[in-house]
Amino acid sequence: MRALTWHGKRDVRVDTVPDPAIQDADDVIVQVTTTGLCGSDLHLYEVLGPFLDPGDILGHEPMGIVQEVGPDVTSLKPGDRVVVPFNVSCGTCFMCDQGLQSQCETTQVREHGTGASLFGYTKLYGQVPGGQAQYLRVPFGNTLPIQVPQGPSDDRFVYLSDVLPTAWQAVEYAAIPPGGSVAVLGLGPIGDMSARIAAHRGAGTVIGIDLVPERLERARRRGIHTLDLQECGDNLTDAVRDLTGGRGPDAVIDAVGMEAHGSRVAAAAQGMTSLLPDALASAMMKRAGIDRLSALYTAIDLVRRGGTISVSGVYGGAADPLPLLTMFDKQLNLRMGQANVRRWVDDILPLLTDQDPLGVDDFATHRLTLEQAPDAYEMFQKKRDGAVKVLFRP
Repeated sequence: MRALTWHGKRDVRVDTVPDPAIQDADDVIVQVTTTGLCGSDLHLYEVLGPFLDPGDILGHEPMGIVQEVGPDVTSLKPGDRVVVPFNVSCGTCFMCDQGLQSQCETTQVREHGTGASLFGYTKLYGQVPGGQAQYLRVPFGNTLPIQVPQGPSDDRFVYLSDVLPTAWQAVEYAAIPPGGSVAVLGLGPIGDMSARIAAHRGAGTVIGIDLVPERLERARRRGIHTLDLQECGDNLTDAVRDLTGGRGPDAVIDAVGMEAHGSRVAAAAQGMTSLLPDALASAMMKRAGIDRLSALYTAIDLVRRGGTISVSGVYGGAADPLPLLTMFDKQLNLRMGQANVRRWVDDILPLLTDQDPLGVDDFATHRLTLEQAPDAYEMFQKKRDGAVKVLFRP
């Protein structure tokens, strides 16, 4: 089969690799019909190389058609249409029973002290072959795949793999009071969808903040009040407070994470780490890694006293400094973590099976073949051609 594989920093290629096969009795093999390019994939493209090996298959947002099932699979059959969550979770352990599938005790990577394994995402999370490929082996066939109806296009359902549950959890964790206010930092796929979900769920004021004109315009078309970071500059806090009664929003969603602009020191540290041999680089990142924290610092500054910060953007630093005095003084609530995909499916799926209140049908900005994936990674990283969400058709 053809699959998108990692070969080095900013070097991904579409290679011919062996087809996956049934390994455990409850495995299923899925023919991938659509798979997404995620902002988290750019972390692999840029800074997390020490935890990858050449040839690793990337991608964690697939859906498709079941081709083969193991002998113990009873809930699916060949021909069924499924979405595959990015968490590799068993569905039956203590953590899964708590709705914390991202902490699944069956697939935790104890060697690295991390949570549940993820498709297509480094040794830190199990080094499981990913879904930017023609076929994918999916374990826990009775509990992990999400069966979806035939009929609507893949665009209607593919975001159940990551974008929708990640954005839904971001809004849930933000705890926006009815009619309250929320500022969303970053209007990439997760930030854009978080703003849509917040408005759908009854937030009175939704403010989207970004510096890419196409992303700001896209949010404005959905009725989101937008602020251009380049125009606001140092006056961003005043601009947000002017929109929120002078005290700041009830909640801030940080949908940016480690890709934030604004820290030359962190950027230089990340760049130097990438030049080290893998063994040294991985040890340094696990013990002394730092992120670009501009977005998180901005969230702490913007949110009202007693408000909530919800972090959905991925951070990877082990030694990030936080302004704890300010956080304590403002009495802030802070929630974060990988999305627990299966936890939110029952809430989201009804919004996809009738009408389209969240605008998923036209959410993608680019629909490309898998062979175009290397160019798509570069385009998405450089925010060219209005790229917000890219889907591949293997």
